[in-house]
Amino acid sequence: MAKELFNQIVIVWILLGVIVFIVNLKIIAPYGRHASKKWGLLIDSRLAWIVMEAPVLILVMYFVLTSMSSLSPVVWLLFFLFTAHYFHRTFIFPFKLKGKNKKMPLGVMLLAIVFNMFNGYFIGYYLGNLAQYDTAWFFGLPFIGGAILFGIGVFINWRADSILISLRTGGFSGYKIPFGFLFKWVSCPNHLGEMIEWLGFALMSFSLPTLAFAVWTIANLIPRSLAHHKWYLANFSDYPKNRKAVIPGVL
Repeated sequence: MAKELFNQIVIVWILLGVIVFIVNLKIIAPYGRHASKKWGLLIDSRLAWIVMEAPVLILVMYFVLTSMSSLSPVVWLLFFLFTAHYFHRTFIFPFKLKGKNKKMPLGVMLLAIVFNMFNGYFIGYYLGNLAQYDTAWFFGLPFIGGAILFGIGVFINWRADSILISLRTGGFSGYKIPFGFLFKWVSCPNHLGEMIEWLGFALMSFSLPTLAFAVWTIANLIPRSLAHHKWYLANFSDYPKNRKAVIPGVL
């Protein structure tokens, strides 16, 4: 595919992400604490998580590992960071989750598969066929600044997730108010960390496909954070009133 046509398609994908953001502000994805049977048969959440996350990992690995061109060290590093995240997300994170009989609607899983196939195709095709960086890119401000943001985002996301997982000990499978770390200021620091992570990755690579991924991440996680925050306030009378949903002091 010509680079110009590829970029035009990705721009359309970015605009679609903006539309999805607006829709998500109105419609809450019905899984987790917002689970609903209206979106189809309920299936095991761990199985659903693996099935819906695997396509992006498979596609990116396919395009990069079968590339007929010589890939730069920058591309290999970007590839490693992306696939390391998704390997953890697909095959490790689901088994850290506690609580029995957690379900996800089939419709949600199918929508996630479609998104991950597009995302995997765009990022994989770019890294395997279009990306061109020399080693000097490692020392430029976009890469260095993006790497710092990426690292900060990963740390926030993993630390917040570990706190949430630790709430379900001793067989407890319900919900509690999380405290500590960035939970002091926001209800969903795990979402904040993931958004920072992929904004950093987009800056590191300075490309349309990774920018598109960051836009779609924000389009999904800001509305979900707002829904979580509203749910906490509705279900816990003692929920800290000074917390925001996802961005400290702002939103």
